[in-house]
Amino acid sequence: MHFKVAAEDKTNHRYSGVLVHPTSFPSPYGIGDMGQGAYDFIDFLAAAGQHLWQILPLGPSGNGNSPYQSFSVFAGQPLLISPELLIKEKLLTREDLGTVPPFSEDRVDFDLVTAYKTGLLKKAYAHFCHTADKNLLEEYEAFQESNRFWLEDYCLYMAGKDYHDGLPWYEWEDSLADPTAAERAKWLSLLGEEVDYYRFVQFMFFSQWYDLKEYANKKGIAIIGDIPIFTSPDSADVWGSRKMFRLDSKGHPLEVAGVPPDYFSATGQLWGNPLYDWKAMKADGYRWWIERVRNQLDQVDYIRIDHFRGFEAYWAVPAGEETALNGTWKKGPGEELFLAIRDALGGELPIFAEDLGIITPEVEKLRDSLGFPGMRVLQFGFDGAGESTFLPHQLDTRNCICYTGTHDNDTSCGWYANTNEQNRDKVRRYMNTDASSVSWDFIRTCLGTIAKYAIFPVQDLLKLGSEARMNIPGTPSGNWEFRFRAGLLDQGMAAGLKQMTELFGRFG
Repeated sequence: MHFKVAAEDKTNHRYSGVLVHPTSFPSPYGIGDMGQGAYDFIDFLAAAGQHLWQILPLGPSGNGNSPYQSFSVFAGQPLLISPELLIKEKLLTREDLGTVPPFSEDRVDFDLVTAYKTGLLKKAYAHFCHTADKNLLEEYEAFQESNRFWLEDYCLYMAGKDYHDGLPWYEWEDSLADPTAAERAKWLSLLGEEVDYYRFVQFMFFSQWYDLKEYANKKGIAIIGDIPIFTSPDSADVWGSRKMFRLDSKGHPLEVAGVPPDYFSATGQLWGNPLYDWKAMKADGYRWWIERVRNQLDQVDYIRIDHFRGFEAYWAVPAGEETALNGTWKKGPGEELFLAIRDALGGELPIFAEDLGIITPEVEKLRDSLGFPGMRVLQFGFDGAGESTFLPHQLDTRNCICYTGTHDNDTSCGWYANTNEQNRDKVRRYMNTDASSVSWDFIRTCLGTIAKYAIFPVQDLLKLGSEARMNIPGTPSGNWEFRFRAGLLDQGMAAGLKQMTELFGRFG
């Protein structure tokens, strides 16, 4: 399925779709999940003539509840598991649900949701331990076998975090922070039940996700996933593959990721992620990255890679620096990495390159040599009086994705309300509109570009303002909480979007 989709992209077909993370779907349990709300959304996409659904990273979120700071780039987010589907599997009963807290329909309270849903998952695991369902047990064994590369590391790491009251792995005792084979076996025995619980949770996540993906694909919907280039320092990935990262003997980064000073920040941005040891990666045949992309292409049909420019050159900041000022540019693996992945997976790579920000000719050359579409964000085109490469008439290639905005932008309604009058006037004149439905003006303009792919956040369909923004970069809290209510994506909206989509030839 995955590489067939990539091959189709070589035709003149043009596609469009919606950006929304599953946590935003309607659900009675405080957070969107893979239950009815997700299936209803796919039905809406199909009725609206759309062919793409873009999501954020699916991993278990860590610091600040960010899906871009995950405990694992391989594992799935337990909070997305649907209690209703667990009831259908006879792993929960209605009585097990207890009294459902009075969750908000508009925002995710991650602490409240985590406490409630963890309790449900523990009950489901207890039922699973006594199940007589042979098919379920056989599927569980097959899941463990096919995910051997990452599963045990992740489950032992999570059990270790629980054992150490959430402390990061580099603050654990040496016997678990950097275990020998014998020490690892002892910890697996000591924490065996907790490790098995986390195995079960991942089995349930992927069972539900693959069913949802199959439903989407049968409806003609392809899913665009998301890979952050770097990993969280406190993650199973760094703990389990520490030789692939630039760390000292205690597991602390020697250098960390960021971006240098620019127009937006006099001191740059200090992200703090550990950097890869690309020499070690190359010596290992880039196996870790090959398995990462293979894992993602089992879950989704396309992959958007965040901070693509870091594969050409990345900004390395010595550990301990308080800002990103004193970093240096270092060469990344470039084309060699992606050719190794392509050769291992045996087909064209359906990858989108996040190429926003200050992009050099070398980065553009790498992107174009690999044939990866880049990104164009309409909001950027109207932010200023002059010309911009993000304006529709300046798009110089079909091989790109046009967005009204991304998860890091304000909504189109919010942006319009908060920008200056000069920019608002530019929008009105360019789009020939009175801006009474400005987010749909942005959608219409996006659909009408030459870009092969046109994508817009669900907030723009719903004409929502800044209160519905998904993320404000640089702010430590209050992000990733947006939800929308059931019934808002109705048949009338689907019909209008389908008509507009077909007008611009985006019907696959």
